[in-house]
Amino acid sequence: MTSETASPAPPVRAAPTPDGAAAAAPTAGAASGIVVRRVETLAEYQACVAIERETWGADFRECVPTTILMVAQKLGGVVAGAFAADGAMLGFVFGMAGVMDGRPVHWSDMLAVRDGARGARVGERLKHYQRELARAAGAEAMYWTFDPLVARNAHLNLARLGARVVDYVPNMYGDDTGSPLHGGLPTDRLIARWDLRSGDGVAGAAATAGGPTVRIEVPHDFQALPPERRAAWRATVREAFCDHLQRGYRVTAFRRAPDDALPYYELARAPFPLDPAP
Repeated sequence: MTSETASPAPPVRAAPTPDGAAAAAPTAGAASGIVVRRVETLAEYQACVAIERETWGADFRECVPTTILMVAQKLGGVVAGAFAADGAMLGFVFGMAGVMDGRPVHWSDMLAVRDGARGARVGERLKHYQRELARAAGAEAMYWTFDPLVARNAHLNLARLGARVVDYVPNMYGDDTGSPLHGGLPTDRLIARWDLRSGDGVAGAAATAGGPTVRIEVPHDFQALPPERRAAWRATVREAFCDHLQRGYRVTAFRRAPDDALPYYELARAPFPLDPAP
């Protein structure tokens, strides 16, 4: 699909399928010299806020201030950064400790990596470090949200990390966040759940049942599309997800298609509940 057309091609398609701890220590990348560790100083917390502004824009109304980052970390949450050899912060992750249905959980609220550090799996390393800290604090599961139309995030969350989609929330944060990244569109989000009770957390999303699957396609680069096409994709994918989840389908995988074919979510009538207890 090219950015010149006025509306997305239908992204839903049925296709047959065959039946079928101690606290974490800082981690370093030997080749890159990047160190991942907890944020410690006021200047480092301020660097997190600066990255928020760089990522979501100067007028982003949901920016988390330094005071909240500090307090969350003191109360069992995680604020960790990835630092270059010269000490510059390349990215950060922020999450809060909480309780869901009487079980300890961790909610990962923000993950951002500076443009110059993207492609080096900095976000993935931050996420794994956050996982170990949350496990050490007693959390049994980690939750976070992501835009279903951003293919690179879906690939990281579902294919590389092994998280599982447990819900689809239309316009979760409203359509007036002040961020140009959101473009004034409804902020529909998938909620991901990462089981922290297993060793490495890389096996969560692929539980499937026999029978046919459904594909929900998404663009290669959602942010590169003009506003009218992004709005059309949002509406069509929302309808597809809400309809199929309501009918008992679950996301079982996210796949990058070969050649120029669109990436897609694979859904099936899977043998697990939509939102299992942590």
